[in-house]
Amino acid sequence: MFSRKEWKALGLIVAVFLASFFLPVEALRGSARFTNALWESLHLVRWYAREHVLFCLIPAFFIAGAIAVFVSQAAVMRYLGPRANKVLAYGVASVSGTILAVCSCTVLPLFAGIYRMGAGLGPAAAFLYSGPAINVLAIILTARVLGAELGVARAVGAVLFSVVVGLLMHLFFRKEEMAKSDAALSAPEPEVPRPLGQNGLYFASMVGVLVFANWGKPETTSGAWHAVYSAKWILTGAFAIAFAAILAAWYGVSRTRLLATALPVVLLALLFPSRPLLAFGAGVIGLSHALLSGKGETEEWFQASWSFAKQILPLLLLGVLVAGALLGRPDHEGLIPSGWVERAVGGNSVSANLFASVAGAFMYFATLTEVPILQGLIGSGMGKGPALALLLAGPALSLPSMLVIRSVIGTKKTAVFVSIVVVIATVSGLIYGSI
Repeated sequence: MFSRKEWKALGLIVAVFLASFFLPVEALRGSARFTNALWESLHLVRWYAREHVLFCLIPAFFIAGAIAVFVSQAAVMRYLGPRANKVLAYGVASVSGTILAVCSCTVLPLFAGIYRMGAGLGPAAAFLYSGPAINVLAIILTARVLGAELGVARAVGAVLFSVVVGLLMHLFFRKEEMAKSDAALSAPEPEVPRPLGQNGLYFASMVGVLVFANWGKPETTSGAWHAVYSAKWILTGAFAIAFAAILAAWYGVSRTRLLATALPVVLLALLFPSRPLLAFGAGVIGLSHALLSGKGETEEWFQASWSFAKQILPLLLLGVLVAGALLGRPDHEGLIPSGWVERAVGGNSVSANLFASVAGAFMYFATLTEVPILQGLIGSGMGKGPALALLLAGPALSLPSMLVIRSVIGTKKTAVFVSIVVVIATVSGLIYGSI
C-alpha cells in the first residue's frame, strides 16, 4: 500500500517522464525567444552571484548561524513566540526593514534562523515580509521617481501589510503554533554564557557590515544618503573592526587568526580599491577559517551558518535561473513577452491588480530595482492601483524565495503566505486606484 509520500514521489516521476517524452526539441531549436531565455537565465544568475551572494547572503548566513548558537530559544520565545506580547512582537517585526536594506532572498536566512529558534509563525512572517518591503532608501527613491503620493502609500501599506500578514498566518495555524509553544516552554531554559549587552553589540556589528556593504547608490549626488554611499566602505570597515574586536574580547576567537585574516583584507583594499569583492571575499574566507579552526561556540557557529548555506543557496540559484528564463532582466525579455505584462496592468480593474500582484510575487527584484522597472511600466500605461499592488507584493516575494520558504515552513504554510500577500496587495491596489 502506497503512502501519501510515495504517491507524491510517483507523481513527480511521471510528470518529469511525460515532460521529457513530449519535449518539443525541434520546435525549440529554431526559437529565438527560447534561445534568448536561456541566455537571460544565465545572465541573471551570474549577476546575482556577483552582486548578492558575497555581500548579501554570506553575511546573512553568518548572522543566521549566530542566532542559532548565541541566542537562547527562551529569549526568542519571550519576545517573538506565539504567546509573546503581540504589540511588542509585531511592532519589532513590522519595522525591521527600516534597518535591514535587503531583498527578498537575503532576508531568508534571518527568517529561518529566528523561526527555528522558536519565533511564532505570525511575527516570523511579519519579519519575512517587512525585511525587504520597508526599505527606507527604496521608499524614498519611490517617492522621488514615482511621486510622493505613491511613496507614502508604499510606506504606510508595507508597515500595515506586514502586521496583517503576520496576524493572519498566526490565526490560520494557531493550534499548531500553540502546540509548538507548549513544547518549547516545557524545555529547561539554557544557561546564558554572556550578558545581553555583549550579544547585542555583537549582532549590531554584523548587521552594520550587512547594511553598509549593500548601501545602494542614490540618484542624487548630494545629501545625507549620497554621503553615506560615498563612505560606505569606510563604514563597513569600521563595523568589521568592531566585529573583530568583539570576537577577540568576548567570544574567544584567536587574535592571531583575526590578524591573519585582517592583513590580506587591508592589502587587497589598498591595492584594488575599485574591486571591493576581493577584500570582502578574503575577509569571508579568513573568518570562516578562524571559526572552523576554533572549538566550542565558534565551531558551532560556523557549522550552523554552513547548514543554512547548504539549504538555501542551491534553491535560490535554481529559482533565479528559472525566473531569468521566464521573465528575463530589466529591458531584456525571457519566455514571457513584456508586452503581455504591460497590456495586463492597465487601468484599475480587479484583473489588472491581481495580475500585478501575481507577477510581482514571482518576479525577482533586487533592492531598489523595482523602482525603474515600475517607472517603465507606468510609462507604458500601468494604472496607479496595479503599481502599488506590484510594489507591495514584488519586493517581499520572488520565485527563488518561495522555494526556500517552502523548505523552512513547508508547502501548506508557504502557499498560505503567498496567497495572503497576493490577495492583500490586490485589495490595496484596488482601494488606492479608486481614490
